[in-house]
Amino acid sequence: MTVELLRNAVRPYAWGSRTTIPELLGRPVPAPHPEAELWMGAHPGDPSRVVGQDGTERSLLDLVEGDPVGQLGQRCARRWGGRLPFLLKILAVEEPLSMQAHPSPEQAAEGWAREEAAGIARDAPNRNYPDSTAKPELVCALTEFHALAGFREPRHTVRLLRALDTPGLTKYTELLAGQPDPDGLRTLFTTLITMPQPTLDQLLPEVLDACVRHIKEHGEFDTECRTVLELGEAHPRDAGVLAALLLNRLTLSAGEALYLPAGNLHLYLHGTAVEILANSDNILRCGLTPKHVDVPELLRVVDFACGDMPVLDGEWASSQGRVALYRTDAPEFELSRVEWAADDRDEVWLGAPGPEILLCTEGELLLCSEDGSKVELRRGESVWLPACDPAVRVRPVAGPARLFRATAGTCA
Repeated sequence: MTVELLRNAVRPYAWGSRTTIPELLGRPVPAPHPEAELWMGAHPGDPSRVVGQDGTERSLLDLVEGDPVGQLGQRCARRWGGRLPFLLKILAVEEPLSMQAHPSPEQAAEGWAREEAAGIARDAPNRNYPDSTAKPELVCALTEFHALAGFREPRHTVRLLRALDTPGLTKYTELLAGQPDPDGLRTLFTTLITMPQPTLDQLLPEVLDACVRHIKEHGEFDTECRTVLELGEAHPRDAGVLAALLLNRLTLSAGEALYLPAGNLHLYLHGTAVEILANSDNILRCGLTPKHVDVPELLRVVDFACGDMPVLDGEWASSQGRVALYRTDAPEFELSRVEWAADDRDEVWLGAPGPEILLCTEGELLLCSEDGSKVELRRGESVWLPACDPAVRVRPVAGPARLFRATAGTCA
């Protein structure tokens, strides 16, 4: 066995940061253009490259396709059809993303078959399902990370809408007040995102003015109102700004995570995070984007269950409290975080009966395999560990240090 580094693709989306990813990778800052995501995995659109000891590079996608059992393990290869089921990312969110939800496995399979039968090209801008798989996600903050996720408890939303105290909003507020449950949320959400543009053009400025007044009066919902104003400035005349009033507003501290299962409507606002997700491109957008929005299909996918979103701290699993596991029901992935204090040099054994990607986000680490091969893993670097390789020992060279470990789900 030889421990091998990965060279990973950077995705230059407009909402990204010009400093976060370049600084993480030790490149000049600022970058010429926004850099939004660093991809680690075997996604067909931008697979990682495995760098050999002699400097040669091979596509991780080609390695997996050429030897699925050796790279993924028999169970994982069989369960996912010879495909690496997860993708690991660094997110550098400078500006809000689109509001979106992802389908369940059944919805994805049905939608993909329907669009295939209709002859819609897989790269067409109006394609909702470019593949047939689900796309659950987990995002873990590296810095303070801001997001909207899941529908707020309806009675709390009624309090927010009444606090804005604007006449144009009253009938919508009372619509939810009369049915403060998931069905009421569905009705109000559908009403807002299908609102005729002339009606929206009249209501939205009124709501934004009410948010300004609420902030000046030091109202209870200051953070929610500032978020709506930010979205309204970036996306004038967009119904998604009103839909944002219905979602939980969350601020994650470093190490805290959100799990976003199928149907969860969400929007990342600002911050840096590690994200692990199923290796899929299926996205149903609600708004706040120039990209395709299919409202009827979105309504088929969105889950209107409501209440506070659970924030995951990670369960300290083993190795004297160094390994924290973020438990979810996603079969495609599992994420854990390994922490060492400044004066800690103890080794941690890492290994699983399946594929792994290890990512260093702080400090410098030494990885040692049973055959004696070693590699130093610096901040921003990652390695691929195929299923056919034995466990590795990891310890800090310089601390404090932090490592993220991505594997296939335990039920894969």
